[in-house]
Amino acid sequence: MRAHMIVLETADDLGEVTETVDYYVQGNTIAAGNLFGRRRVVQIFARGARILDGSYMTQELTFGVHNSELISNSEAPVVASVSIADPYVLLKMTDGSIQLLVGDPSTCTVSVNVPAIFASSTELISACALYHDKGPEPWLRKTSTDAWLSTGIAEAVDGQDGLYNDQGDIYCLVCYESGTLEIFDVPNFKCVFSVDNFVSGKTHLFDKYAREPSRSSQDIKSKVTEEANGSVKKELPQDMKIVELAMQRWSGQYSRPFLFGILSDGTMLCYHAYLYEGLENTPKIEDAVSPHRSAEMGNVSASRLHNLRFIRVSLDMATREEASNVVSRPRITVFKNVGGYQGLFLSGSRPTWFMVCRERLRVHPQLCDGSIVAFTVLHNVNCNHGLIYVTSQGYLKICQLPAVCNYDNYWPVQKVPLRGTPHQVTYYSEKNLYPLIVSVPVVKPLSQVLSSLVDQDTVHLSDNDSVNLDDLQKIYTVDEFEIRILESGKSGGHWETRATIPMQTSENALTVRVVTLFNTTTRENESLLSVGTAYVQGEDVAARGRMLLYSFGKNTENSQNLVSEVYSKELKGAVSALASLQGHLLVASGPKITLHKWTGTELNGIAFYDAPLHVVSLNIVKNFVLLGDIHKSIYFLNWKEQGAQLSLLAKDFGSLDCYATEFLIDGSTLSLVVSDDDKNIQIFYYAPKTLESWKGQKLLPRAEFHAGTHVTKFLRLQMLSTSFDRTNPAPGSDKTNRFALLFSTLDGSIGCIAPLDELTFRRLQTLQRKLVDAVPHTCGLNPRSFRQFRSNGKAHRPGPDNMVDCELLSQYEMLPLGKQLEIAFQIGTTRSQILSNLNDLSLGTSFL
Repeated sequence: MRAHMIVLETADDLGEVTETVDYYVQGNTIAAGNLFGRRRVVQIFARGARILDGSYMTQELTFGVHNSELISNSEAPVVASVSIADPYVLLKMTDGSIQLLVGDPSTCTVSVNVPAIFASSTELISACALYHDKGPEPWLRKTSTDAWLSTGIAEAVDGQDGLYNDQGDIYCLVCYESGTLEIFDVPNFKCVFSVDNFVSGKTHLFDKYAREPSRSSQDIKSKVTEEANGSVKKELPQDMKIVELAMQRWSGQYSRPFLFGILSDGTMLCYHAYLYEGLENTPKIEDAVSPHRSAEMGNVSASRLHNLRFIRVSLDMATREEASNVVSRPRITVFKNVGGYQGLFLSGSRPTWFMVCRERLRVHPQLCDGSIVAFTVLHNVNCNHGLIYVTSQGYLKICQLPAVCNYDNYWPVQKVPLRGTPHQVTYYSEKNLYPLIVSVPVVKPLSQVLSSLVDQDTVHLSDNDSVNLDDLQKIYTVDEFEIRILESGKSGGHWETRATIPMQTSENALTVRVVTLFNTTTRENESLLSVGTAYVQGEDVAARGRMLLYSFGKNTENSQNLVSEVYSKELKGAVSALASLQGHLLVASGPKITLHKWTGTELNGIAFYDAPLHVVSLNIVKNFVLLGDIHKSIYFLNWKEQGAQLSLLAKDFGSLDCYATEFLIDGSTLSLVVSDDDKNIQIFYYAPKTLESWKGQKLLPRAEFHAGTHVTKFLRLQMLSTSFDRTNPAPGSDKTNRFALLFSTLDGSIGCIAPLDELTFRRLQTLQRKLVDAVPHTCGLNPRSFRQFRSNGKAHRPGPDNMVDCELLSQYEMLPLGKQLEIAFQIGTTRSQILSNLNDLSLGTSFL
């Protein structure tokens, strides 16, 4: 088979170079990069390498077998992975050995070299990488005063043309199939840092031959000896190994290197280096070297980076994939400037961005194009600091990160300046519009405020009323409400205000919804913008509000005709909630909800229901209505077209100050969710055939927990399907009709409630109980106690424990591998099964 590397030229258009080039080789191209200060291009293929000057080859090498003891019948090893750090190229072969290409900047040529320490070694290497510690002050030099002096690397190497001028030290990271990680200086290949059992995912990494801060020298000796003999080594999966390594330090003040490792099961380990300031002249354990490594390493303990430590960085579940999705091609791509950000990109079936912001990692999954097999940066006049990636379907895309988004957050954030206070937002998907309620503080004199009230016949000043003229000139700040209709910018552009609907003086807009109503005159459905308002004029004036309907114009380009008022009516009471119910409009005004039919010009009431005090929320699923009362919890209603009746099915008989309500759908199971003023969330269900429901009059509790903050809004979103749902659907369940509730809080946080099947829930609940004791918690606080329902002195009967805390469950992946296996064994399951459940949950709620 004859394969080649396609060379593309970036001009006004992207096209293949048509001139004769020497990139065509026998076999697949493994990697390509620059050497000698970008004066040469190195192309690595399966059995050799080429050095090219532009499009012409200047040198070609063939990789031979360095170990003569290989079985003669076996196939000669080929290149499996490549790591480039100018002027060195590190090659990992398929037989577990490595070779090093050493470049000569003066002649721009390279030679093949096998480090002596690896030529005589029988240990197989699972992953390796080069790390160039660049910068005016190489960071790793701080960790030791003698390690870098023996490297033989000059401060700078100048080429004949003066183009190649770099400084820093180069290190080689090697991970063996036994799980040991070692860092060597290049080109002398003296071991400067070594970690046993790196694959286990320890919370801290330290040089095993240096003294630990809290242990004596004798303890370290015995511990190293025991691990070498295998007496205390935990049993790990046989196929568990590191398949890819990377170490990188990005620019910035006080920047420190990050160490990344991908395990064969798809788990990604991330460590951040730091300096341990221990006692001066701390002795190293020179005689604790294991017998089978002492001959190979020689006297290397004198050059150890004994002050270097690594601490594991917390990552979310989005960085893990199933073992079947782990590909042999390199997945980690480091970038220095993509849209002004630096970090690395992780390709694969779940591509992920790792943004390095203020010495912390921000993880952002990219789900728009599915699996990505290749990624690189692109910077030219047509694509400023952009990127190129290739999808698994074979599409090549040239992109840029949206400049309006800020990625130094848990999610990419785009701030839209309103110069006011937003209160409620809704979305009109057909025209990509966002109507929202905004209040703007306006400074007015008292005389102007009183005159506006007189004009509305709300305040009558008699002749006996005397108002001081000085008081009339006082300045007061009044909030004026309006409905703004925004349109999101295309391709990450800025948002634009398309229309504004002002409210009257002292009128507050309480709710805005896009509703679909059936026009009884034209016999067609209409999408209308409904607004509910209330006049705020003090306790002496009877409460009243308005019900407004607006239609959207067909020509959205003309802002003047974008919306037009089609209906307006004043009601006795504040209009606090609106919803469309099977083509009818459901309006909550004070303690009453009324169902109206739409004739095109009028709203005619056809049914009503009286709530106890004041309705704060309305939710609709088919012909079911969930009503939230301000002090009397929730009510579950049913609408019957025949007979035009709104009838009560069941209610919660408890006293609850309701904040927000919503339906939770899991296949054919319908649950009712409510949040209260004590920062709790309760889930109820309707079971008329159950004896405890009082013949169906009472809603039964399904789950309850303490959120720790006031939840003010639930948003029902359909959960995304996972590979498990598509291949192994549970009998009798409809995984395609499963919804999660995204909720927002008053402190600015965002959370999610998602349904689980019974088997997964029982497994994760058992795991949660183990993690309460197995994981050290912040300030020693108990998460189980924190999530218990808070009744604040009110009478409350505890509900069932049917909720798991995913924030606590995510700590399982941060445990060392041995601890994960131990906990999984104790609860009667496997580590892979637990990670699969957590991964499916993360995939199902990927809209986060």
